[in-house]
Order: sequence, then C-alpha cells, then structure tokens
Amino acid sequence: MLMPLGVKVFLAVEPIDLRASFFRLATYVRASHEGADPRDGHLYVFLGKRRNLVKILFWDRSGWCIFAKRLDQHTFKLPRDVEADVVRLEVDFATLTLFLEGIDLKDARRRPTPKPPVFEH
Repeated sequence: MLMPLGVKVFLAVEPIDLRASFFRLATYVRASHEGADPRDGHLYVFLGKRRNLVKILFWDRSGWCIFAKRLDQHTFKLPRDVEADVVRLEVDFATLTLFLEGIDLKDARRRPTPKPPVFEH
C-alpha cells in the first residue's frame, strides 16, 4: 500500500488513554504538536498505556477516521530511542507498517541504497 505524496506520519511517544473520542485525539494533536492541525491529512499515531493498542487518527476531507489495532501477545515498541523532551516522532510509511506488525525496530538499520549502474555508450 502506498501513501499519497505529502502525507506524514507522526507517532506520539508517550502512551495515552485510548478510550478517547475523535475530538479528544484531535485535541491531543493540537496540544502536543505546536501549530499542528489534525485536519491536515497527516496520520497521528497514539499508543495505549499498556502499549498493546494503537490508534491512528486522520481526516479524510469529509470526516474523522480512526484505525485501531491491538496486539494479542506482545506490545508495540517505539522504532528508536527518544530524548526526554521529544513528544512525537516523524516516521516514514515503511516504519509505520513494520511498527503495526509489532516488529521491534530499535536495533534495525537500513541498508545503504546502492548507486545505479552507469552505462557508457
């Protein structure tokens, strides 16, 4: 699955109470992301307090949407260590996909992208 160009993914670092409604999640976005507008089309990812539940809030031009996933046996892990003052991580869609699968990405590293071959005439 591909995301439209320009869509960003923001992952909240601290867990929250995910019994929250659309409007409370949107309030979390505004409060923790200075200048953020939850209706901007970006994905806002929140972890539950037990870290086995995640919700993604987004606006699709006609209304609020929430995607939710609960892991049965494991917990979601942040993709990397974060500093104490960081409230959110911006991640790419590939990282989000692996995160939603419950894969621990802390020690994972991307391989260097090989340079394309040069063809001479």
